Amino acid sequence: MIHEVDEVLKGLLTGGALAGSGVEIALDAPTRDWAARRNSPTVDCYLYDIREDTLRRERGHVSVRNEQGVTVRRRQPPRWFRLSYLVTAWTKQPQDEHRILSAVLATLLPHELLPPEKLTGSLAALGLTVPLSVASLQMEARSTAEIWSALGGELKASLDVVVTVPMLSYPEYDAGPPVTELGVRVRGIEGDLEDSPDRHFPARHLAAGGAGGSTAGGADGSSGSPATAPVPRTRRPGSGRPSGAVSE
Repeated sequence: MIHEVDEVLKGLLTGGALAGSGVEIALDAPTRDWAARRNSPTVDCYLYDIREDTLRRERGHVSVRNEQGVTVRRRQPPRWFRLSYLVTAWTKQPQDEHRILSAVLATLLPHELLPPEKLTGSLAALGLTVPLSVASLQMEARSTAEIWSALGGELKASLDVVVTVPMLSYPEYDAGPPVTELGVRVRGIEGDLEDSPDRHFPARHLAAGGAGGSTAGGADGSSGSPATAPVPRTRRPGSGRPSGAVSE
């Protein structure tokens, strides 16, 4: 999943405002030794932080349907992770670096949402849109000064690019065939009752019966019976009203 995001970023940068400029795209840690070996204009996308976006976490399961709309598999909802990149430009002149960073901004800003067709591999197979943010305020991410201090380099202009991508946390499980019919048989204590044939109800008939609160009719066209039979009221001995009545 992470390597697929790397390829997406490289594809966006090489095909945008930097196309044909001869600027290289790298994914290395911008240490002092690495910077000393640079002999050509380079844009470096250093992945410095990976953490889950807990606000996007979901419970339950997701149904995977075939072309007919029938559920064939079930899986857990994907977990979303924020991949933070430190994007820097490396040339011999600071003004040239600023021009390159401006080109990076112009390339990435129109891509706030990456559709599946712009993704690759497992990300594209999920069919989900991936958000991308550029130079926005990140409260949970490490500060830029901490990153440069850990790298042993000098602080310089950079862009913070965050791509939030889904990742499946569990494999898919095959689902059983859908229920299309329900059979009902009445039995007595000693076995089957006489003249009590099986009744079969189609799935759509059951849904209609459940919504109305009563039992649906049988497959032979007979009407259904009420869900609850009325309770007869009896008179108490010596009283002038039924036992179910309430005195005022």
